[in-house]
Amino acid sequence: MNEVTVPSMSLLQQIITIFLCIAGTMLTRFLPFLIFSSKKPVPRFAHYLGKALPSAVFAMLVVYCLKNVPIAAAPHAIPEAISIFITGALYVWKRNMFLSISAGTVCYMLLIQLVF
Repeated sequence: MNEVTVPSMSLLQQIITIFLCIAGTMLTRFLPFLIFSSKKPVPRFAHYLGKALPSAVFAMLVVYCLKNVPIAAAPHAIPEAISIFITGALYVWKRNMFLSISAGTVCYMLLIQLVF
């Protein structure tokens, strides 16, 4: 049997990695406040991105999750279709993305564990 060895990082490499993660997170959190001061109005493209990106990210998530679903083989993507319907219907009804994604995920997990 072939044994796989995983290279480990030194303490310095771990510290540098943690620092870079912290710096990247801080930069993404503070950069909008540095670019868009409170004295100037927010540019129109920023408002557009704020409205368009959530839907685009949601659409990409759906495509990513469904890219390897076998339609020709049993259960013929039925659990996925039911879960997508539940997610969409809940979002149209309640307009709460967290609730709809959570309910769709729970629905899918219950379907594949208990029904299919």
